[in-house]
Amino acid sequence: MARLKITQTRSVIGTKQNHRDTLRTLGLKRVRDVAVREDRPEVRGMVHAVRHLVTVEEVD
Repeated sequence: MARLKITQTRSVIGTKQNHRDTLRTLGLKRVRDVAVREDRPEVRGMVHAVRHLVTVEEVD
């Protein structure tokens, strides 16, 4: 199964609480943190919600 490398690129200062919670759920705490997750619809949905704060790469 494919994996996604998710990197937090922007700060959460001034963002909505649910965006901060979503980043925490993905395993990101601060700028330049990296999390590798399975490519699943649930993860894709979370990434879509915070797409302005993260970058995503596919990893094999």
